[in-house]
Amino acid sequence: MEIYETEEEQVAALKDWWKANGSSVISGVVIAAITIGGWNFWQSYQKDKINTASDMYEQLLQADTAGKVELVDKFASKLNTEFSSTAYDAYALLFQAKEKVKQNDLSAAQAILEQAMTATDDVEIKHVARTRLIRVLLAQKEYEQGLQMIADVDQSSLSGFAGIYEELKGDLYVAMGQIGEARTAYQLALQAGQGSPLLQFKLDDLTAADSTQG
Repeated sequence: MEIYETEEEQVAALKDWWKANGSSVISGVVIAAITIGGWNFWQSYQKDKINTASDMYEQLLQADTAGKVELVDKFASKLNTEFSSTAYDAYALLFQAKEKVKQNDLSAAQAILEQAMTATDDVEIKHVARTRLIRVLLAQKEYEQGLQMIADVDQSSLSGFAGIYEELKGDLYVAMGQIGEARTAYQLALQAGQGSPLLQFKLDDLTAADSTQG
């Protein structure tokens, strides 16, 4: 609005402006109120959803501790269908896969771990699911597929997992009878400092085997 010389002109101009723009101002206020209210409702809804998922995940942990496999499956399935947008979904799938491995149902464990890899954007959880899946593939003698899964890993996201992948690569090569490649992988895992407590023993076994053959 321009600067007016008299108060009467200002009042008249204000009336004209309100007549032309008043409805849009009111609409804007209403929309803003709805938006703010909707956002607050959404935040409250999300908080309640996460709390419910957390409670259900706690029940899953208790069922797992008690060895109640059916309850683990029940809670995991419920988290997967009703709370798929939360991190608890991926956690539940990891537990569900563990139970399938205990039952020696490796095909089911493989399918669940593949699902877990896509159920979250959390890089660390993805790596946990992938490394467990590679172990399942090793148990199923799917060695080439396991090596391919390692090769497909995004190298920029390896922090904390490089040694684990190298050790798994060594395990796969040992199973394939490729001892030289296995030794190299184990040595790289040792250098990364992230392997399992058995890593040095695995490398020593290869050295002992070489000595025996020599």
